[in-house]
Amino acid sequence: MRRIFAISALSLTLVLSSCDTLNQYAGVLNQAVGVVAPTQTEMGLGLKQALEFGTNYSAERLAAKDGYLGNLAIKILFPEEARKVENALRAVGLNSLCNNVITSLNRAAEDAAMEAKPIFVSAIKQMSFQDVTNILLGQEDAATLYFKRTTNIALADKFRPIINASLSKVGATRYWGDVVNNYNRLPLVKPVNTDLAGYVTDKAINGLFMEIAKEELKIRQNLSARSTSLLQKVFAYADKQKAG
Repeated sequence: MRRIFAISALSLTLVLSSCDTLNQYAGVLNQAVGVVAPTQTEMGLGLKQALEFGTNYSAERLAAKDGYLGNLAIKILFPEEARKVENALRAVGLNSLCNNVITSLNRAAEDAAMEAKPIFVSAIKQMSFQDVTNILLGQEDAATLYFKRTTNIALADKFRPIINASLSKVGATRYWGDVVNNYNRLPLVKPVNTDLAGYVTDKAINGLFMEIAKEELKIRQNLSARSTSLLQKVFAYADKQKAG
């Protein structure tokens, strides 16, 4: 009888112990789920902090040497209408000339990239609370779309003269002239005339937005990317709202 009682007592102890463990896990879970809603001020500051981090990092990364040239996703190649030029020149052994063109186009974009930082800062400062809410609770590229809408013209105006000067500085204008002249001398070809500065400006801006989209996705999906307590609070709230 005593043995049965001892076994029962042991079983009860194990059950109670298991309940305590489950209660502890439940408490942790409730803490995780019980997200405290940020104030409007915190939402604005948190989102703007995240966007400033992301845009600054993107601009700095692309402004570094090989920021464009070494990134296959955004590397600037010959204009689409000039791919036949590249193919024809490579076919007659002018690989080095074509490679010089590609390198110089990307160097020009890298020269311009840092100029994006103050333009993004200005766009961030001008956000209304409705903009903040729409971005924070919107789709995963909502911030990127906001920047495209509000900064594209300013970026083009800022980038183009820098890229134009850089194309001359790094020899792209000369290389491109050599490419076009060599191609246009080939028999039975249609002459090519590309606005090189305009092309590089567009590609540089598109590449910048691609990098910003990557940073936006990172902070929305990767908890470790939320590097401050404010970011953690604001984006945890956004996660909970989206989850319903």
